Amino acid sequence: MDRRDFIKKTAMTVAGTAVTAPVMAMLTNNENMDLLEKETEKTALNSSDKKIKVLMINGSPRRDGNTFIALKEVESQLTKHGIETEILQIGNGAVNMCINCGNCRNTDDGCVFDEDICNTIATKMKTADAMIVGSPVYYGQPNGGILAVMQRLFYSSGQVVKDKPAAAIAICRRGGATAALQTLNMMFEMMNMPVVTSQYWNIAYGSSKGEVKLDTEGMQTMRTLGNNMAWLLEKIHAGGKDAPERERGIYMNFIR
Repeated sequence: MDRRDFIKKTAMTVAGTAVTAPVMAMLTNNENMDLLEKETEKTALNSSDKKIKVLMINGSPRRDGNTFIALKEVESQLTKHGIETEILQIGNGAVNMCINCGNCRNTDDGCVFDEDICNTIATKMKTADAMIVGSPVYYGQPNGGILAVMQRLFYSSGQVVKDKPAAAIAICRRGGATAALQTLNMMFEMMNMPVVTSQYWNIAYGSSKGEVKLDTEGMQTMRTLGNNMAWLLEKIHAGGKDAPERERGIYMNFIR
């Protein structure tokens, strides 16, 4: 082989390598992209398999009274969206109030009073994605029992509710519902919980058992609340983003 043929053959070999390498790289990249797409589809499928769950709490001592009926109306829309629900009853047994003992700060077991529903709610909220609390109106305020439970829950186990969407509903005979509703919402706002609203304040009217069903606007308000809760939860879970990073709390007392 003379010098000219050697240079020609060498050039063709180099050229072939130069062409082959990018092609192989492209094929490899395509294979990787296919794998990535398959993994993404698998991840999306797995994430969609996880059921969204809303924990609902009936703060009335009546297990199947007007507050329960209103919660069921909200639930009817959540289930249409494929959202799992559970309604817990506060019942008519004794409920402890917070005595500011501070013992919950030294344990991961929640409130030291374990005789009522407080720690049960805390356990269930570990896996729930949102909460809805319903209460009858007593003297322009929520039922004292549900207030005591919620205050202990938020103080002893706040980490299980923070950043999760929440809503309150208030059921009254005539007046005081908006004040009761605001009282319940104030706890949510202190835990960075997005408060879910409706087409009107989340209230309905009824005195005798079942009478709340006659409040057609109130029942529609409950259904709209359910749809709004489902919409927000679906948006949050579709995005897959965590809650915003929080600043360290700054506590400023008015009197020092």
